[in-house]
Amino acid sequence: METSSLESTMPEISLKSGSQKIPVLGFGTASDPPVDPETTKSAVLQAIQLGYRHFDTAALYNSEQPLGEAIAEALNRGLIKSRDEVFITSKLWCSDAHAQFVLPALQKTLKNLNMDYIDLYLIHWPVSSKPGIVEYPIKAEDFLPMDFKSVWAAMEECQRLGLTKSIGVSNFSCKKLEEILSTANISPAVNQVEVNPCWQQKKLIEFCKAKGILVVAYSPLGAAGTFYGTNRVLDSPVINQIAKARGKNAAQVALRWEYEQGIGVVMKSFNKDRMKQNLEIFNWSLSDEELKKIGEILQGRANTGADYTSIYGPYKTIEELWDGDI
Repeated sequence: METSSLESTMPEISLKSGSQKIPVLGFGTASDPPVDPETTKSAVLQAIQLGYRHFDTAALYNSEQPLGEAIAEALNRGLIKSRDEVFITSKLWCSDAHAQFVLPALQKTLKNLNMDYIDLYLIHWPVSSKPGIVEYPIKAEDFLPMDFKSVWAAMEECQRLGLTKSIGVSNFSCKKLEEILSTANISPAVNQVEVNPCWQQKKLIEFCKAKGILVVAYSPLGAAGTFYGTNRVLDSPVINQIAKARGKNAAQVALRWEYEQGIGVVMKSFNKDRMKQNLEIFNWSLSDEELKKIGEILQGRANTGADYTSIYGPYKTIEELWDGDI
């Protein structure tokens, strides 16, 4: 049986519910450009062998089915002993972000994964689109304002039914989180947003910590190579200077910095060596001086969210989408 010593040493963070813990490092399955299902399945199996236990998918990614197949195969091969050993996150797409479609959307996700429950279900973006059309990018005329109150109530129902253990959001600003919290009976457990040394989100992380919401970082290395990605993180002179002095690579320094912010991280690499290297961040730490230097890096988003703005929709500009935090 192939196992990794990391399966017992991967740090975890308690979610607000208290009974649930999320592994600090998650494995992303969104591929840009898209890959075939077999590639995704094989990468997930490799990740399980290396010690990853949190897997992030979404209705939009077309990776739910291969992820579910990989988990089933891992169980068959004895790489994991039970479904409970893995933490699965999926997301509600904009076209299903309407009160009456939330539960059916999650049921479809569960069918794709061939699972009875997931661990975390997130609203993918704070905007709805015309029902029944799952596409990206969304047509400008198909955007609709999200009724936060009724959509969140439907998310709460999914948790009450036991179909997801926790619920949360993704790409929500402080202001939009306030709107959810103003009517919520169950607070969001997670807000998954872009965080990396070039977009540090200090204000949002502080706000979320005060509200008991865990920030989980996506694009922790800048998502270089994707349509919105940037090389600024991995090419950062500050990050590379620290990496060289430490005998690490730039990705390890960036991931270590994120870990030290007390947040979760979802990173995506289907390259075995990089998958392994990305796990090697737990037995060392950054000095105060190094943290100070990283804190002074020039800031800018990689994912502006421009594709979620529209003259016909609720957010005409990226300033409106992020409520000024750009």
